[in-house]
Amino acid sequence: MGLALPMSAQRVLSLDSCRQMALRNNKQLGVSKLKQDVAANLRKSARTKYLPHVNAVGTYQYTSKPVSLLSDAQKEAFPQLGTTMVGSMQPSLAGFEASLTQLGTAFVKLGIPAQEVQQMMAGLQTNMNGTMEGIQASLNALGQQIVDAFDTDTRNLFAGSIMLTQPLFMGGSIIAMNKMADLSEDLAENSMNARRQATIYKIDQAYWQVVSLYHKKKLAESYLDLVKKFDTDVHKMIDEGVATKSDGLSVDVKVNEAEMTLTKVNDGLVLSRMLLNQLCGLPLDELVTLADEMTDNIAVVELTPELNVEAAIDNRPELKMMQNSIDMSKQTTNILKAGNLPQVALMGGYSVSNPNVFNGFQKKFGGFWNVGVMVRVPLWNWGDVMYKVRASKGATSIANLELAEARELVELQVNQSTFRVDEANKKLTMAQANIQRADENLRMANLGFSEGVITPATVMEAQTAWLQAQSQKIDAEIDVKLSQVDLQKALGTLE
Repeated sequence: MGLALPMSAQRVLSLDSCRQMALRNNKQLGVSKLKQDVAANLRKSARTKYLPHVNAVGTYQYTSKPVSLLSDAQKEAFPQLGTTMVGSMQPSLAGFEASLTQLGTAFVKLGIPAQEVQQMMAGLQTNMNGTMEGIQASLNALGQQIVDAFDTDTRNLFAGSIMLTQPLFMGGSIIAMNKMADLSEDLAENSMNARRQATIYKIDQAYWQVVSLYHKKKLAESYLDLVKKFDTDVHKMIDEGVATKSDGLSVDVKVNEAEMTLTKVNDGLVLSRMLLNQLCGLPLDELVTLADEMTDNIAVVELTPELNVEAAIDNRPELKMMQNSIDMSKQTTNILKAGNLPQVALMGGYSVSNPNVFNGFQKKFGGFWNVGVMVRVPLWNWGDVMYKVRASKGATSIANLELAEARELVELQVNQSTFRVDEANKKLTMAQANIQRADENLRMANLGFSEGVITPATVMEAQTAWLQAQSQKIDAEIDVKLSQVDLQKALGTLE
């Protein structure tokens, strides 16, 4: 028992409608479109490498010990600066006191009362001691101020900077990267075109398969009606004693064969419709009518197109993709070569820190502008870049050989497809001629059988020949359509 689809409201679809529905439904085409968007964004990203880049950096650091510009000994010595200095002056002060004593003795000898001289000398001694104590205290305080001033307390360090970098010469790597980005976008576009053509080719195959099986179903039904009518006539003749039971059994076998053939065609048609529906994004159980199912002549003999290999090489997206890969490989080589060339960049920015040392040590934010040029010159890398460049050139050579081979295959495909179109046209011409002879042969056999001059076996042979001629005509018409699709695909013009 054959498979059957539930009946539902039918709509008529042309080949172009099926193509458009399949293109909208194909998930891989959606992937290809997203890949195009990815390539476009990567191209835009590559363009930014020509422009200056600005970065901001902020840091906070806590250290267990502060930075100290004075040693521990200096920190202890500076607050005792006055004491040390006064102590070092004690011998000189003792000599000065002796001189004052001698001076007082001289004053007494000169007739100045000893009591007045003693009071004057005591005052001088007191003033001198007070002055030295003041100097000692001032110097000790000054030393402590120096120690305090050099106390940086850098355990909490805040810093930040804004840097601008403008590439001036990167060995040609930025130019090569941008060319690669452009090629990647072309590759994504060519990949989508290839996927589009593959989708159209697949839907065309499924469409014409359904049309072929539908017409073969009609043919199988006509043949079944024909052999059933002949079976009825033969059994009437058996009843009349004109034909034998052997003739009746032979016709019964033909009827069974015709029914089996119709069942197989029905099953194949149901499965083919399911495949077509799946490709078009329709429910598998939806029954649609194809425009070419309603035509008696599926195809007509057409002129064989001109052989045009050059157009195929220019149009085929597969070849374009291979050329894109070759060009990208060349740009990869240029990027690798840049590893042996100098790189120059302009740099500038503004940096701040807390604490800062722009006016002594200050625990507040202070900053400065800076501008400069950075030059990077590779000196020695043990041939690393050279080996990578050689490997990249080797990959490019391999891709060139593969492209040359692919072009030869495309040339062969175009020749084969053109030959197949011509052959399909010839087969259709012969099939149309055979139809006329098979129709006439069946008519004569039926006429001779009705007049009793031709056996049932001869009529069955005429019926079989008629079935084969009709089937060959359908196959030839479908072959004409498919050969044209194959040629368009080979030429890269399947749209």
